[in-house]
Amino acid sequence: MMKRKHRRLVAVLVGLTALAGATALVLTAFQDNIMLFYSPSDLAEGPPQNARSFRLGGLVEEGSVRQMNGGPTVEFRITDLAESVPVTYTGILPDLFREGQGVVAEGVLNDAGVFEAREVLAKHDETYMPPEVAEALKAAGQWQGDEAEETAQ
Repeated sequence: MMKRKHRRLVAVLVGLTALAGATALVLTAFQDNIMLFYSPSDLAEGPPQNARSFRLGGLVEEGSVRQMNGGPTVEFRITDLAESVPVTYTGILPDLFREGQGVVAEGVLNDAGVFEAREVLAKHDETYMPPEVAEALKAAGQWQGDEAEETAQ
């Protein structure tokens, strides 16, 4: 028969094991749902090592938007003004999608280096820039926003 002290120790160990298992399950679920963000310059330095989905953000390059064969597939390039990445998307683009505007696309990079977007998100008003896109432009030394704000004041 176990002494009271041993029963308590076994109960604590079982509780800690259950807590560790629950923590491992939660962390695994978070890891599966993490969506990383890359700029075109980040991809030029080295693409993601696995085929997981990620977000690509920047500006729609001027003169790069092409409708393919009159169908729902569109090709365009996303740039941070230092590097650019070709993108294909099949579906209806947001109403605010246009050249020179900030976008964030979610998808995968294929073996040919073309980003295959499953979803394209466009900015929602004239002054908005997705924070990730603004940071990528700042990192590339191409950010115009702060200077424009300072000259307006």
